[in-house]
Amino acid sequence: MNKTLLTVVATLAISTGFSNKAAAASHTVQSGDSLWAISQKYNTTVANLKSINNLSSNTVYINQVLETSRNESSSSSTYTVKSGDSLWAIATKHGITVDTLKSLNSKSSNTIYVGEKLVVSGSESNSSSKPENTTSYKVSSGDTLSHIAKRYGVSISNIKSWNNLSSDVIYVGQTIKLTAPTKTAEPEKVEQTESLADKVVAEAKKHVGTPYKWAGTAPGGFDCSGFIYYVHKTAGMDISRTSTDGYYSQSTQVSSPKVGDLVFFSGTYKAGISHMGIYIGDNKFVHASSSGVQITSMSNSYWSSHFTNYRTWK
Repeated sequence: MNKTLLTVVATLAISTGFSNKAAAASHTVQSGDSLWAISQKYNTTVANLKSINNLSSNTVYINQVLETSRNESSSSSTYTVKSGDSLWAIATKHGITVDTLKSLNSKSSNTIYVGEKLVVSGSESNSSSKPENTTSYKVSSGDTLSHIAKRYGVSISNIKSWNNLSSDVIYVGQTIKLTAPTKTAEPEKVEQTESLADKVVAEAKKHVGTPYKWAGTAPGGFDCSGFIYYVHKTAGMDISRTSTDGYYSQSTQVSSPKVGDLVFFSGTYKAGISHMGIYIGDNKFVHASSSGVQITSMSNSYWSSHFTNYRTWK
């Protein structure tokens, strides 16, 4: 009788052991466990365990709950959250997006907790995994540029360009533009580039009041040709230092002067070309006279009597 009882007990123990092994869908990691040992125990492979549990390495830790089969997660419409899970990992595992998963479960945040059951298939409460005319996306936990680009059918390089990103790093809560910025029609611009003549006149007027200095070519004092040299050089014209005669030969006579043209005079202190200035419009010119830099009317009795002609640079 004892022998018979022992045989029955042993048979039950063996039967129970096989039954538990076959029915087991998860395993709680114990001290000394490894992925290889667990895979052998549940008649699976290390690669399969890593795939089922979204593991990127072979590291496991005590009390970690590992799925040992896809009985629930692959075919069921619900999924039970385990330690280490994230919305992104669960969504990826079930071939859906984080937004779809949140919509299916009416979630407004990315918070989940161990033991929580999540719906992973069915009709969304706000159906639209990719809304039409979507122009932006708010980054959720676990998102990557690759994931966002794939979901919305755009390239990573375009997303980076549209959002001025210098790297692939994004952060939770960041709003990502999904289309190229719209270029608003700009009103036709009026050309406002300052001409050399305008620059010359503006520079010349800055020095009104500067005293006269023989051979002077700096703001501390000018003679007439030194003033012409400094003003034009400062305004950006490649000009060499010469005399009034020299500048006369480098220019061409014009009958109607424009702002910035040159004005020449003769017989002021010597015969021939002896003085010059810059025409600034309104029948006036600016020059470095013996009284210093000043603006004078072309109708001035002295200067009109010595006026020779207007000239422009060749």
